[in-house]
Amino acid sequence: MALFNVEGWDLKSEKVAFDNSTTKSRKKAASKKDGNDKVKRGEKRKRDDEERKVEKPVVSESDKHEPEPLSSSPIVKRELTPLQKKMMAKLSGSRFRWINEQLYTISSGDALRLVREQPQLFDEYHDGFRSQVESWPENPVNVFVDQIRSRCDRPVNAPGGLPGLKNKEIVIADMGCGEAQLSLEVNNFFQKYNKKVKRFQQKQCTVHSFDLKKANNRITVADIKNVPLEDGSCSIVVFCLALMGTNFLDFIKEAYRLLAPRGELWIAEIKSRFADQKGDEFVNALKLYGFFHKKTDDENKMFTRFEFFKPPQDIIEERKAKLERKQKFVEVETEKEELERKRRKTAEGQWLLKPCIYKRR
Repeated sequence: MALFNVEGWDLKSEKVAFDNSTTKSRKKAASKKDGNDKVKRGEKRKRDDEERKVEKPVVSESDKHEPEPLSSSPIVKRELTPLQKKMMAKLSGSRFRWINEQLYTISSGDALRLVREQPQLFDEYHDGFRSQVESWPENPVNVFVDQIRSRCDRPVNAPGGLPGLKNKEIVIADMGCGEAQLSLEVNNFFQKYNKKVKRFQQKQCTVHSFDLKKANNRITVADIKNVPLEDGSCSIVVFCLALMGTNFLDFIKEAYRLLAPRGELWIAEIKSRFADQKGDEFVNALKLYGFFHKKTDDENKMFTRFEFFKPPQDIIEERKAKLERKQKFVEVETEKEELERKRRKTAEGQWLLKPCIYKRR
């Protein structure tokens, strides 16, 4: 490179020594820059170390896996529209009618098996039954409760008073009790009654409630043609719209077994079930099984109530002797045998009491 080619000078450029000041300044500047970078990196490293020294919060294993809290906003339930409510009511009513028909057209043993296999049927039936009761002018359960209250004013086993055992304890068997409303109301009544009266006027009352499912603690599950009570252990047996199986006369036999002498049988049934509209044929059938008829109350437009009692042994012997004198004892026994033969041929649920089946809509 002819860097110093000047006229009159005879210099060879390759032998020229360049000034090192420029190079040194450049190196010095670069070194200064490197020093500044080192200082900056040192300061940054120092800050990082200080940050590392800051104590971090300890997170436990359980906290690591703890889910975030769900939103506490309430779930808004949408109300059914009038049309939806109407459709739901129709479906529930249809289901109730189907279950009702099943219970009236099968035996009590089959009904017990059905409810054991499908326990929700019992609840569905009684949901529908409550809806039906709301439209009734009178609930027969309330009539029985009122009867107990009114007759409680007289001494036990006295004329007009409630029947009791020899120790004057009132023992009630509510057969086909549903949700055991009778037991609830009677027990509440006697608790209040015994607090008001003097000690010698207090009365002991026990209610045994039987049905196909234990809807509450007051109920014992049983086929009501065979309940777990001793012979002669009850003073009142109640069937409130409970003669539902096709073998309901077996329930009547069981009631006779349970009742002590002079014990009473109370029955309420829907009027439309009686083939003769009055219930006379029904009364005569119960007489053949040993009951004495006290009275029939058909003042209610929907229900008929019956009262029977189990005669003591001396009255049974007297009646038997009377029939023998009139030569009618053999006739009565023959009538009873004929009734049993008729039952074996066709269940009494098809002719003595018609099944209560609601019209399909």
